[in-house]
Amino acid sequence: MLYTDELCSLCRELGCEYKLNEPLSRHTTFKIGGNAGMVAEINSEIQLVEIVKFLRKNNVKFFVLGKGSNILADDNGFDGVILKISDKFSEIKIQDENLIYCTAGTSLSRLCMFALEHSYSGLEFAYGIPGTAGGALYMNAGAYGGEIRDVIVSARYVDKNGDIVSVNAEDMNLSYRHSAFSENADNIIVDMVFRLEKGEKAEIKAKMDELLQKRKDKQPLEYPSAGSTFKRPQGSYASLLIEQCGLKGMSVGGAQVSEKHSGFVINTGGATSEDVLRLTDKVREIVNEKTGYMLELEPIILK
Repeated sequence: MLYTDELCSLCRELGCEYKLNEPLSRHTTFKIGGNAGMVAEINSEIQLVEIVKFLRKNNVKFFVLGKGSNILADDNGFDGVILKISDKFSEIKIQDENLIYCTAGTSLSRLCMFALEHSYSGLEFAYGIPGTAGGALYMNAGAYGGEIRDVIVSARYVDKNGDIVSVNAEDMNLSYRHSAFSENADNIIVDMVFRLEKGEKAEIKAKMDELLQKRKDKQPLEYPSAGSTFKRPQGSYASLLIEQCGLKGMSVGGAQVSEKHSGFVINTGGATSEDVLRLTDKVREIVNEKTGYMLELEPIILK
């Protein structure tokens, strides 16, 4: 990889830890993926801005990664730099009445617990989603009737010139599993502000506990996966269509359509990205043949 020495020197200067030829399987919840040229852990806004400026100036391919919970990394790896937004890039505070500020690396679970601690309601749906606030905004994450777009007010991001830009929710083009950030990978989320409502702490906790238990009961959390494998098709549910087609338990190599929840493809052990893609292609083909629906993959393919 070009510019490795200069980049390593910059990382050391900024206090940014890094690893060369690092397996992506260690950084995704699917536990799949070959080596990245470099994985650099981003702990601060300054590190993010300076390293992104360097990478863009030198035309080095890079990808920004949070918890890796909605990612299928290629078996052949990634010939570039992974900017891993670390747990240290995590700050939460009450900015104003009903306004909660957090940085991109804040885990959703930690954000939800902070809201609970201060009796704020609105993020209960996100409790248990295994991702960061930045990743959740990037894809407008949602579950159980709630979405990030219901509570987001504004965000700041690094643009392609390395400048910090502010954007309001109405300009984020938020829709089902989509945002202006997923449209334009040049813009990297730094932090954001949510508007929540004051509520009864006991009621908020009860709702969080209820939704977390639903996840445990219905989802194959005991296996590595990328979460929901297919986006919800208009007028139906991917899991329902897959089940109707008799595809529960179908497998290719170490990849399997979960017996517990057919909307999940899981890694039963040693699965490769090729296994997953061959399986999902089969599922999409059969569902399309039998129902007329063409399912769309939800995870980002990293290669």
